[in-house]
Amino acid sequence: MAHVTPEELDRMVQASDVAVQSLADSPIDAIAYACLVAVLCRGANAHRDVKARLENALTDSPRQPDVVTSAGALIDGLQALGAKRIAMITPYMRPLAETVAEYIRAEGVEVTEVVALEVSDNVEVGRLDPENLIGIASQFAGADIDALVLSACVQMPSLPVVDRVERLVGLPVLTAATATARSLLLALGLEPEIPEAGALLATGNRVD
Repeated sequence: MAHVTPEELDRMVQASDVAVQSLADSPIDAIAYACLVAVLCRGANAHRDVKARLENALTDSPRQPDVVTSAGALIDGLQALGAKRIAMITPYMRPLAETVAEYIRAEGVEVTEVVALEVSDNVEVGRLDPENLIGIASQFAGADIDALVLSACVQMPSLPVVDRVERLVGLPVLTAATATARSLLLALGLEPEIPEAGALLATGNRVD
């Protein structure tokens, strides 16, 4: 995928069946579909529908690994934190960013503000400097929200600054990537704990 557009995102989802079937030839226990926006831009219940679709694609595979999606993981992570009001930072163009926000709202979480960095080149998204997120996130210090989604995109780097931003804003901070890591750890029967990765992965914060 060269550009983050609805058309290219749809093609990626369409190709995911073959991808999971190929991965299931290996001795693995879990598979993560790690593009959040490709799922959420498909409309209501899409994270559930795509998960079911991928599980169905594995019906005749030699192995039946658990399937998680970053989209579903973010929703689950927000619920685990008890977050009802959030702000969100995304690399997407504004229309896609608003689509993601509307999806999350439909899941019962109020999105009070959406920062859209408007980077359409998919490669450039992966090259964004996570240090820049500190200044962007500072506007949410003391905000009337329950949590901050520092990166609503697995590809946009954020992990190196999650802990610092959490201390800066005084709020739980999660990302699509930390939420996906949590879901994978739970799928593997492991404790979802990673040091300095934010409240969602803090010691003793397991919520099944």
